[in-house]
This record gives sequence, structure tokens and C-alpha cells, in this order.
Amino acid sequence: MEGKWWVVTAVAPIAWGTNYVVTRQLLPGDSPVWGAALRAAPAAVVLVLLARSLPRGAWWWRAPLLGVVNIAAFFLLVYVASQALPSGVAASVMALSPLSLALAAWLMVGQVPRVAVLVAGLLGLGGVVLVVGAGAGAGHVAWHGVAASLAALALSSCGAVLTQRWRDETPVLHLTAWQLVVGAVVLLAAALLVEGAPPRLGAGALVGAAFSSLVATAGAFLCWFAGLRHLTAGQVGVVGLLNPVAGVLLGAVVAHETLTSRQVAGVVVVLGAVTLASSARAHRCVPAPAASSRPRRRGRP
Repeated sequence: MEGKWWVVTAVAPIAWGTNYVVTRQLLPGDSPVWGAALRAAPAAVVLVLLARSLPRGAWWWRAPLLGVVNIAAFFLLVYVASQALPSGVAASVMALSPLSLALAAWLMVGQVPRVAVLVAGLLGLGGVVLVVGAGAGAGHVAWHGVAASLAALALSSCGAVLTQRWRDETPVLHLTAWQLVVGAVVLLAAALLVEGAPPRLGAGALVGAAFSSLVATAGAFLCWFAGLRHLTAGQVGVVGLLNPVAGVLLGAVVAHETLTSRQVAGVVVVLGAVTLASSARAHRCVPAPAASSRPRRRGRP
């Protein structure tokens, strides 16, 4: 049964990796904040129309917090990093996600990482470095870009762990919709303040924006949060290594970029790391059930 959730979770990083090529080929690159806002807003509208539900109880403050962390701040930091760093450097930093997620889960909720997952994370990191070539074209590294990439990594790890920690009977669709609404509002406000009026989009850009919002955001985050509900944080992080692999492979197919033998070896290593992590049985911290309203019998603990 767990294998199904590995497949579902894998949809998210594959869609995100594909989005790199779509963004580079179809979307304007001179309005990054508007790019993030236009990615979040249509996805939020679609999911809200499907969910048709308002937050209840603690979700009135949890959903806005997760929306800022998982959507608004993360999208902005990723755009800053992508503008300041070569793609290889940025992808290599984000390839630390399995270890970052495992560490965050351990510190925040006491979720002890399996040895197989840690080994898979290290193996996958090496595979990603082979795929993207961390030093290729790096030249002078902009340290503010590295800082933005590390901040995005830390925020996404904390947001993922909080999503797991607060999981309850709330449907994943509703949880995702609420977060995207908050993220979209914050990003739209930031775009208006920083970049002014939205850019004009041609037919190709509209197609790219639709894919980015509906597939790489709405659909991808639904799959990602579903995975966080059924897999450990470390396992989800290892699945996330498929992100740069998908980007490189699609670049070879669509943009006719040449794959080197080193990159092919890296793809094999990443796939091996995902397979290794999937073989480790989940050891999750299950939230404590709510206290029963029935009185306890005397003499029983």
C-alpha cells in the first residue's frame, strides 16, 4: 500500500523539474515576483472552488502560517536563488533536502531517521551533483543567492514537518487550497509593491503559466502534501531528488540539451537512492489521539 504513496509523491518533484524547462522556454524572466504570484493565484482559485470549505479551529492560524512558509516565502526565495546562482549550484543546495527534512523531523517531532534513508540521502546528493554539475559554469558564486537557497531549504523542511505534525482528518485538498490562498495574496501584494503592474503575456507564456500553476503548483502540492501524510519526512525528501533529474531529462528531450555520461550515471544513482529509501519501512511519529471524553475507571492508569 505504501508503494502507491511513493508514486503519488513522485508526481510533485517531477512536475517541479519539468517546470524549470517550461519557465525557461515560455515565461518572461524579468518579473520574478509576478511569476511567483501568477503561479500561485490561479492554483489557489481552482483548489478553493473544488474544496469549498473554510478553515476550522486551529487551522485559522495554522493554514496562514503554512501558506507563508510553504508557498509565499519559499517561492520568493527560490526565484532569488535562481536569478543569482547557476542552476547547478542551486539544485545541488536543494539536493540537501533529504538530510534537511530528516534533521528537521528529528529535532521538531522526534522522528528518528532510518539508516537506509540517511544513506539514500547522501547517495542521492552525489547523484544530483553528477546530474547538474555543481561547479559547471559557477564562476563567482553570489553568496546572497546561496543564502536564499539555504533559507528556502530550511523553510521548506520546517513547513513539511509542521504539515506532518498537524495532520488530522482535514482533507489534503482543503489544506492545500488554504495554503495557496494565503501564499497567493502575499505574493500578489509583494509583486505590486516591488514590480508594479503585471507583465503582458503572449499565447506561449499563457500556456506556460497555465502549466506552472495548474500542474506544477496545484497538482504537485496536492501530491506532495499527500505524501507527507503517508511517508516519513526523510523519505519524502529523497523522492524530491527526482526534481533536478526530471529537469535535466526534459531539457534533453525538449531543448535538445546533450546528456553526458556523467549525467546518465547521476540519474542512475538518484534512482538507486529513491529505491533504497523506498525499501526502508516508515518509522513515523503518530500524533497522540485526542483525550477521550469518557471517564476512566478507577484503579486503571
